[in-house]
Amino acid sequence: QVQLVESGGASVQAGESLRLSCAASRYTGSPYSMGWFRQAPGKGREGVAAIDRDGSTTYADSVKGRFTISKDNAKNILYLQMNSLKPEDTAMYYCAADRKYGGSRLLSPAVIPLLDYWGKGTLVTISS
Repeated sequence: QVQLVESGGASVQAGESLRLSCAASRYTGSPYSMGWFRQAPGKGREGVAAIDRDGSTTYADSVKGRFTISKDNAKNILYLQMNSLKPEDTAMYYCAADRKYGGSRLLSPAVIPLLDYWGKGTLVTISS
């Protein structure tokens, strides 16, 4: 069983930056695509960014140009660099890993419920 642990969430003001990390353990077997997702209070889970094993990336329109997803394969760590943060970015942020889907499909609302492994989340709060 793959274990994912997010860190880096904080409360910051609009316009500031934050970097989230997701450490993966027991990360063996088939190659994984990975992604970041968020859930705001009272709303459903939304795809934010995804990355394939080869490093290709996919972003939600709402974060393009502001967020960057990356990974350190040697250390099994996934990152999300978040710049120019907005109040609407406030949410619990989760990382996920999947063996079945490529990164380009990971953010699809129909696919999100089918992803294999999830972390417990880290809270990001952006004040205006």
